[in-house]
Amino acid sequence: MDIKLLFRKTGLLSRIIVAIVLGIACGYVFPEFLSRIFITFNATFSQFLSFCVPLIIIGFVVTAISDIGGKAGKMLLFTTILAYAMTIFSGLLSYFTGLFTFPYLLSDTLTANLSVTESNALNPFFVIEMPPLMGVTTALVFSFLFGLGIANLPKDSALRVVFADVKEIILKVINKVIIPILPIYIFGIFLNMTVAGQVGTVLSTFAKIIIVIFILHIVLLLIQFSIAALFSKDCKNPLKLLMTMMPAYFTALGTQSSAATIPVTLERAKKLGVSDGVAGFVIPLCATIHLSGSMLKITACALALMMLQSMPYDTPMFISFIAMLGVTMVAAPGVPGGAIMAALGVLTQILGFSEADNALMIALYIAMDCFGTACNVTGDGALSVIVNRVFGDRLGK
Repeated sequence: MDIKLLFRKTGLLSRIIVAIVLGIACGYVFPEFLSRIFITFNATFSQFLSFCVPLIIIGFVVTAISDIGGKAGKMLLFTTILAYAMTIFSGLLSYFTGLFTFPYLLSDTLTANLSVTESNALNPFFVIEMPPLMGVTTALVFSFLFGLGIANLPKDSALRVVFADVKEIILKVINKVIIPILPIYIFGIFLNMTVAGQVGTVLSTFAKIIIVIFILHIVLLLIQFSIAALFSKDCKNPLKLLMTMMPAYFTALGTQSSAATIPVTLERAKKLGVSDGVAGFVIPLCATIHLSGSMLKITACALALMMLQSMPYDTPMFISFIAMLGVTMVAAPGVPGGAIMAALGVLTQILGFSEADNALMIALYIAMDCFGTACNVTGDGALSVIVNRVFGDRLGK
């Protein structure tokens, strides 16, 4: 019982770090038979994860679209477009920064292509096939059609209740099955990479990517608040505006949840001069639909892994990826690592990521989850200032 309680109190990031360390250590000492047991588990879990991806999209996107579509008003439309545009800008900033800096930062690892050691990796004893019910694109189209349709149905319609229940089921699957098993999955990935001789390359790449993303998210916040300063009625100094939002930033670092930080974000937005009406509308909405920090992390990590493995990519591919990811992450579940779970389908569908690639993306993302969340909620303050300039006079203080 005490062990279970300790496990629950230990954060996901801590468990992932322990799993990585143990995976590397055990990779040097485990006999092949024991290692292949974990590789077999990983192969089965990968199949389950692939099966769940379309269901995750349907479970969350349908309800997200129906909730947003069910609300009327120009302020909703303006805020949604603004949040999406800022999220897309974040992805493009991350991509083009990585495009020009990663070849130099990762020059020593790019020559050590991961694929050259894949022949040394262990194979599972068997694989239990779990084909998804539908493809990612089909799931997205289905979700948009039903989401928009439900938005025009009565609030007590049976179909709305059904998809709300589906969302709850998928959320429980994520919270009770996928998230608890992730550390074991990551353990198996790093165990196999150690056996294959890839782990040194991956860890050195991790460190460089994390540093670049941390710098990028500071730059992004400066850009967002520089734009907000142009719209602010009370303060034209972007640094002063940003410093006002710092309590929300540090709260998000601790909670790793945009939703849990809403009270602090709301209070700080009002300190920026945002009216009560605008702040009360924009902050809770942007906690769901504004994911600039998450987009920045996922784009940079995806580009770095593609470069590292000499996977083909180009700018149109990443523009398509960023545009689709911005839509998909609107419905990201409010749990640690929720955005990357929602992104797995797009990573596979557009960028061609494998199960191992997705596992590395999960590990990288969760390692920086608190900073991405902090970037998201702090940027919400900048967006509220812009919306306040356009609609604040209509709502009053």
